[in-house]
Amino acid sequence: MLVYGRNVAREILNNNTKIYKVFLDNNFHDEELMEKIDKKNLKKFHMDKNKIDKMCGSSTNQGIALDIEEYNYLTIDSIENDDKSNFIVMLDSVVDPHNFGAIIRTCECAGVDYIIIPKNRSVSVNSTVYKTSSGALSNVKLVEVVNLNNTIKKLKSLGYWVYGSDAHGIDYRSIKYDGKTCLIIGSEGFGLKKIVSNSCDEIISIPMKGKINSLNASVASGILIYEIMKYK
Repeated sequence: MLVYGRNVAREILNNNTKIYKVFLDNNFHDEELMEKIDKKNLKKFHMDKNKIDKMCGSSTNQGIALDIEEYNYLTIDSIENDDKSNFIVMLDSVVDPHNFGAIIRTCECAGVDYIIIPKNRSVSVNSTVYKTSSGALSNVKLVEVVNLNNTIKKLKSLGYWVYGSDAHGIDYRSIKYDGKTCLIIGSEGFGLKKIVSNSCDEIISIPMKGKINSLNASVASGILIYEIMKYK
């Protein structure tokens, strides 16, 4: 997987992610990153800016790209074996990598314990997600599951109260989230799937006073996550 950007490179160089190659703009100058690259004895390839832009499919690479191993997701077993976890965010078929990366960043900043995504019909970790998360991806616990409905049942058996975010629910501010909590965010434009919505213990909504009746998924996530964190 090819990822790019200085913040992303810094986080990856600071952890145990396997790095195969490093691609650098001929004019790249960052002593801190170069020191980390040389310390790991990584293969470096210097190239013209246009070439690295084309390779990354973006001019926002800041002159550095890394060829790394594919992202290694956790399984539901990690949550089952974690007695200290009490706040999980689940994404129901979010497909926009920019939204996904922004949600990851919010979860990391807020201290969410785990993020759960479905294996199919959902965005997966890619270069855009790495870039948008601004390095936060290296510091979150991301779980991939085959079936969200079965996962909800498992979480309930572990003592989690499951809240789904949708347009038609009770005001999110009217609840005290003082127990083990799972927040489910629906897909862009479609919200929660009916089977997922029916499995929730409660549906919560953000009141809308304007003419537009919905918020961007990552913005809605930020509002709800920080409300829940008041009780953690």
